[in-house]
Amino acid sequence: MNIREDFLPLSKPAIGPEEIGAVTRCLLSGWITTGPVCQAFEKALCELTAASNAVSFTSGTAAMHLLLKALGIGPGDEVITPSLTFASTINMIALSGARPVFVDIDYETLNMNPALLGPLITDRTKAIVPVHFAGAPADMETILEIARHRAIQVIEDAAHAIGTYYRGVHAGGFGCPAVFSFHPIKNITSGEGGMITLYAAELEKQLRLLRFHGIERDAWKRYGKGGNPDYDIQHPGFKYNLPDVLAAIGLAQMSKWQALNMRRAELARKYLDGLKDVAGIELPVSPAYPHIHSWHLFVVKVTALRRARFMEQLSEYNIGYGLHFPVTHRLRFVRERFGDISPLLPETERAANRILSLPLYPGMDDADVVYVCDAIKEILRKG
Repeated sequence: MNIREDFLPLSKPAIGPEEIGAVTRCLLSGWITTGPVCQAFEKALCELTAASNAVSFTSGTAAMHLLLKALGIGPGDEVITPSLTFASTINMIALSGARPVFVDIDYETLNMNPALLGPLITDRTKAIVPVHFAGAPADMETILEIARHRAIQVIEDAAHAIGTYYRGVHAGGFGCPAVFSFHPIKNITSGEGGMITLYAAELEKQLRLLRFHGIERDAWKRYGKGGNPDYDIQHPGFKYNLPDVLAAIGLAQMSKWQALNMRRAELARKYLDGLKDVAGIELPVSPAYPHIHSWHLFVVKVTALRRARFMEQLSEYNIGYGLHFPVTHRLRFVRERFGDISPLLPETERAANRILSLPLYPGMDDADVVYVCDAIKEILRKG
């Protein structure tokens, strides 16, 4: 086959005139830091998830950091989560002083296996953090039942989950806090940004205080018409507030997330059809329970040759790829601080050296998927 001249990236944000116009209006308004646009973005997430409250942040990482802090999770506590997740979550758990406890995954879906949670729960367990991996929902009904029985907090890692539904409920709609990310690779983006959807007014108040220095009123309320610029700080906080100029991008993206996800699903189906029955590669398997997959990522498992060799070959065909994720239990600081638990995670280990993300974003053409599929077949034939 002929090798394409242009590079096909792993991902590319779907930025159009709506986002450009929204940012321009924000810039011309004279108010670009946290204000009314950010409030509208938070409201849009509440409407999508049916959560009663939402608080925006500069990133999903910042959101997780302050959520763990607001929930009082710290030294001596344990937080259960899969190892197959972005390092950010494990970093925040470790930096809180708590211990990450890794639960193995289902090899097929790459999601947390809730059947394995029971033996991992101790009197130090303060939270369970399921990940809606690649846009496929974790088994929330089972996880929440286990957590309720043991009075443990559940925190949804919904970074991949704009448009993800489990048994008819959107991610973030289960009555527990959920952390969303709007990094440029995500289904919708605000450039950088994150959001927590939640259901407790007191927790929302804590998060807003922690988000902006501990000041009770943000700048919009202090410097807007009739505002009082005076303030007091009862507890010191951080500087993690999302500015309006970025929220404007996210709000514009929220108006078209369904169309963007529909295109992602079409491309995923073309991949599944184009690579079915191809020896040497395993395709994504969706959970058996009722759900809607947001297809944040299209993750395959390479079994016919070394993944490093496969990636080299994709590069020669001008095809981008990603690794989601280097498993976190192998990270150097995790091994040194918490020990090597690889033998306890056989399915995670099995997947770790095989997973690879193929290009998937709404701006791709059907021909791009055909090209990737043809290239993969040729690479596997050559061996």
